[in-house]
Amino acid sequence: MIQKDTNPYPNSDTNKRYYTYEYYMRKKYGGRCVKIPLDPGFTCPNIDGRCGVGGCIYCSDRGSGDFAASSALTISEQYDITREKLSSKWDTSRTIAYFQAHTNTYAPLEKLRSVYEEALSMEGVVGLNIATRADCLEDNVVEYLACLADNRTRLCVELGLQSSSDETAAFINRGHTFADFVAGYNKLRKASPNIEICVHLILGLPHENHDTMIKTAKDTARLMPDQVKIHLLHVIRGTPLGGMCERGEYIPMERADYINTVCDVIELLPQNTVIARLTGDGMAKDLLAPLWSIKKTTVINDIDKELFARGSYQGKKAE
Repeated sequence: MIQKDTNPYPNSDTNKRYYTYEYYMRKKYGGRCVKIPLDPGFTCPNIDGRCGVGGCIYCSDRGSGDFAASSALTISEQYDITREKLSSKWDTSRTIAYFQAHTNTYAPLEKLRSVYEEALSMEGVVGLNIATRADCLEDNVVEYLACLADNRTRLCVELGLQSSSDETAAFINRGHTFADFVAGYNKLRKASPNIEICVHLILGLPHENHDTMIKTAKDTARLMPDQVKIHLLHVIRGTPLGGMCERGEYIPMERADYINTVCDVIELLPQNTVIARLTGDGMAKDLLAPLWSIKKTTVINDIDKELFARGSYQGKKAE
């Protein structure tokens, strides 16, 4: 017998012992939906001075939107360019317009409406993913997002938590507390049950240990998010974190430690929460460390092997 024949996890038809994004999209749409990263040229409140300057210590100048086309282009131009590039690798007949760079609800409603509607008008778009911060959800914006989710399209709002530790949040210059995050999360939940919420977590943040990361996983699990993205903290040249690493003030997670911690987190998350990401890296030319993160497929394969070796699966230890 092969692994998938003995897999105890219900939301899978392969050897994967967690709720993969691929399985979720296959169940919802019948196949892959390719994400098209878009950059409308917004900033963040911890960059422009509203709650800080400089941004999070690990972010590149593009605010995690390094894989999008230039923000100088229109949304339609960015979409067409990136879709064409990805079409040689994947079927791009169904796509998700992904507003990824910086904080994508941090603008007047009229501007937000303009870029979202432009994206929705593009051929093949079946949904929107909007990456933002929980402290950037004005009432009129949330009302509009609820209208989109209830009447127009599939909508997923991605909220960057990273850690539930307020000490960590202050150190990385996030600019808001865990209580602020929960308030924004609940605001979206109350606005519409059709808004999917994806919570971003980062493992390996400065001064955090295994217990700190597990507490964040438990705090996240209690919120019952629709999706979770688990990221490895990777170090980009030219960032404050990059300077810390070069001076020996920050040491990235080791590969084995990361794999074990990811499995511990997966065991704590609710069974019906989609795991939309298990690791991540930056642009190869800018990546300072850890270099092992470039081989994402092998890391994910070893996560699968560790869960199998444990006889474990997503939600096995969920409260």
